[in-house]
Amino acid sequence: MAVLQIDLACGDYDIVRPLRDGNIRAEGMEINFVTINKPPEVHWRMGINEEFDAAEMSLGSFVAGKARDEYPFIGIPAFVYRKFRHSCAYVNVKAGIVKPEDLKGKRVGVPEWQMTATVWLRGFLQDDYGVRPQDVQWLTGGLESSGRKEKVPLQLPPDIRVEAIAEGKNLSAMLVAGEVDALMTAQVPAPYVTRLPQVRRLFANPREAERDHFQRTGIFPIMHVMVLREDIYKRHPWVAQSLYKALLEAKTHCIETLYKNDSLHAALPWAGHYLDETRQLMGHDYWPYGVDPNRNTLETFLRYSREQGLSNRNMKVDDLFANETLHVFHV
Repeated sequence: MAVLQIDLACGDYDIVRPLRDGNIRAEGMEINFVTINKPPEVHWRMGINEEFDAAEMSLGSFVAGKARDEYPFIGIPAFVYRKFRHSCAYVNVKAGIVKPEDLKGKRVGVPEWQMTATVWLRGFLQDDYGVRPQDVQWLTGGLESSGRKEKVPLQLPPDIRVEAIAEGKNLSAMLVAGEVDALMTAQVPAPYVTRLPQVRRLFANPREAERDHFQRTGIFPIMHVMVLREDIYKRHPWVAQSLYKALLEAKTHCIETLYKNDSLHAALPWAGHYLDETRQLMGHDYWPYGVDPNRNTLETFLRYSREQGLSNRNMKVDDLFANETLHVFHV
């Protein structure tokens, strides 16, 4: 019996490897994994060229696209990449920024306005520290090279000031030179990696800030969502749930394997201990898939997207995802 062949582009995450390696199989399909270890490249190639049948995608770009009338992708609520983001804000040590509230009136760089990490950070700054997007002068452009553009065209509110940096410039160098006062970015900027003295993190103890934020809000920020090309979904609607179930099984297999202590499955000497600590803080299923367990997180992100101009209308969480994935059969 013939099976459907699909190409799926994704990073080399441990929670997808059981599916990639064949330990888990998706019903009715053969998956050709295209492993790309630079997530922005996956987002660009899928969002601009539609090169793959399914792929991980920036949640920010996905929401910005779905806010428009025509967008050729449907979401699968398998969140293959999540990350706390207080560690991703950097400042020039001479900019006079001691605490988050000091960002008001400053020049802050972001590689893309729709970059998911920066959407979360701007939302946290507004909710927790009273720093609205309107309070900052924003500059967009490449982190380490010039020429980076938004993947989905945006029409921002006039009271949010965003301008592109000059051709030939990059944000990392501008931060060192003091041409921007602060920088928010998913990737660690080169001057911080090399420990240049001009640059430090905004939050001196980001793990403490992230832990506190989770305890107050229950939000473990979603970065990337799996998407399926809508033309494939319309021809084969069963693919959405089949792919979702396989990704969910792969994630469960990965986490259960980490907990086993018969041998090390990660290069961490106390992996099981770390997992216990994480579950004590975040619950047994600390990396949930599906819509309902993530509804608060997704609704918060949609609110941020509306407030920050990524979407020009109030969106509903269920409208992002294939209807077949909203509920899973239970015996």
